[in-house]
Amino acid sequence: MQVKGWRELEVVVHKRHIVSIGERLYAESVDLLRELVNNAYDADATEVQVTLAPDSIEVRDNGTGMDEEGLREYFVIGSDDKIRHTRSPRYGRERIGQFGIGKFASLSAASRFEVITQHKDFAARVAFDKRTWEESGKTWHLPYEILEPSPESGDGTTVILSGLYKTLDPSLAEDKIRESVPLKAPHFAVYLNGRRLVPRSYTGQKIGFLEGCRFGPVSGEIYILPRTQAEPLDLGIEVKVKGVTVKKDLFGMETWGPAIARIRGEIQANFLPVTSDRNGFITDSPEYQEFLAVMERILALLKKRLGAEADRRQDRRAGRAVKEALQRVLRALALNPDASPFGPIPLGDGEKGVGGGAAVSKGVKPGFGTGFPGAGASGRPQRNKRRHPLIKKITPNAIVKRIKLGDQVVSVCLDHYGESGPECFSEGNAVYINRDHPLFLRESRKPGPTTMYIARLLTQEISLMKENKNPRSAFNRQSKLLKDAFSKD
Repeated sequence: MQVKGWRELEVVVHKRHIVSIGERLYAESVDLLRELVNNAYDADATEVQVTLAPDSIEVRDNGTGMDEEGLREYFVIGSDDKIRHTRSPRYGRERIGQFGIGKFASLSAASRFEVITQHKDFAARVAFDKRTWEESGKTWHLPYEILEPSPESGDGTTVILSGLYKTLDPSLAEDKIRESVPLKAPHFAVYLNGRRLVPRSYTGQKIGFLEGCRFGPVSGEIYILPRTQAEPLDLGIEVKVKGVTVKKDLFGMETWGPAIARIRGEIQANFLPVTSDRNGFITDSPEYQEFLAVMERILALLKKRLGAEADRRQDRRAGRAVKEALQRVLRALALNPDASPFGPIPLGDGEKGVGGGAAVSKGVKPGFGTGFPGAGASGRPQRNKRRHPLIKKITPNAIVKRIKLGDQVVSVCLDHYGESGPECFSEGNAVYINRDHPLFLRESRKPGPTTMYIARLLTQEISLMKENKNPRSAFNRQSKLLKDAFSKD
């Protein structure tokens, strides 16, 4: 068939489809508020005033405003202006908006949409009612009024949504603006009903990072909140693109148990491709997959920090349990002098269960000690030299406590000897307790059982120091000491 000529077909998109698309992209009016404020940011505004009323939303900015050409461009659906001009002219801001559907989506939340703008000597107002707009058939012409520029008002744009179908909750709007607007940007402030909004802040252990990948940098701050501030609501780390939170993600932390409630923070990755509603990412893209690889490294560091913190907390609990156990054993030995391998133990005045003849140390560094009790450097007894048991076989994370019993010093060392290692053992006057033993791990979850467990092992070893030839006699001696250690509870 021969070509006889060319003609053009007009492609028409029905207005109801525009509204329908807007409804899908912006399911809540709070999402529209996000878009309006970010449009002000793109227009180099330094101040944005958001006013919420039961029946209306007003967003007023002092940005560059729009001239006549800019106003026409504003109402072009899918305009590529922000793609062609990725930076704002005054402050060089990386522009956030992309799709240009927000103003029509407003018709899904309100019955009337009004734009008032001024740029130098040009000022205009565009207002259209949803019903009138829909009844006008296929006409796409939106009339606008030319206004007299106001030097007092200056450049800027005001958008007013009236006839809201649903009242916007101010607290919800505040949360949305904090998440989805670059409040940390210089020369930019947002006010909600007259009150300036500030970025969300956290207290706790801060982990800052800057990682590079072939698509761009990944930076941010993650906080480990104090346990008292842990909140099981609104979990996740904010992932931001151009200063705007696209979504919160757990990145697999849901398997971490209660610790997940202590993790907050934000991550900036401007190269991530977002979905059309700006509420998610294109997860099968190479950019997102590389981002996940970076996050895997960051979360490994975070988990290591949490583990170290848990170890320190466990060390403090264990140290307190050892101290209390020693004090209780001291009391029992004072009540049973015949069971003491260290000679008579004076019974103190009752304060904290420790008399003047005994005191628990605050701990020692690994390797400290001058030899077994009663022996000097030459191996001969020394009367005037302080006697400390030698602590051996310990790791840098060992917990060591000392107590003076009569004229001798006993050391207790909690250390790691492996799950299959002995529950406890002693060398001279040093008692070693295995923190890896299944019984210790089970009892160490609560302070009371931990103290009882350690006291049981101490009385066991002390009884063996007194008499190890007759197991039954040593067992009875241990039973008596343990009973008197906890007799006042």
